[in-house]
Amino acid sequence: MTNKAIIHSDNAPAAIGTYSQAVKVNNTVYLSGQIPLDPVTMQLVDGDFAAQAHQVFKNLQAVCQAAGGDLRDIVKLNIYLTDLANFPVVNEVMGQYFHEPYPARAAIGINQLPRASLIEADGVMVI
Repeated sequence: MTNKAIIHSDNAPAAIGTYSQAVKVNNTVYLSGQIPLDPVTMQLVDGDFAAQAHQVFKNLQAVCQAAGGDLRDIVKLNIYLTDLANFPVVNEVMGQYFHEPYPARAAIGINQLPRASLIEADGVMVI
């Protein structure tokens, strides 16, 4: 029997579409994509790409915590970038939030993201 729960955190941006912040099935949590929205104002954070990347990881962390986990419990991370020239910055910022052993990861260059964000990330967490 599947044990399914919808995860929500007030410390992460509310969903801006027809989705949940995360869905927990048994001990696996499927994290929806997070863009660098401030959870209070629902606006993109001010600053450069690094500031946006930090906010994305903060938002993911808030949803992980609401599910009873932490970023270190993410086993698969997907990062979407509108400019692959920011790849080294993603690695630098990610290193401030994740420690070895790192999750499996994909970094994908795409044309556009919601709200003109420069970065989005989603993942799978096992707790």
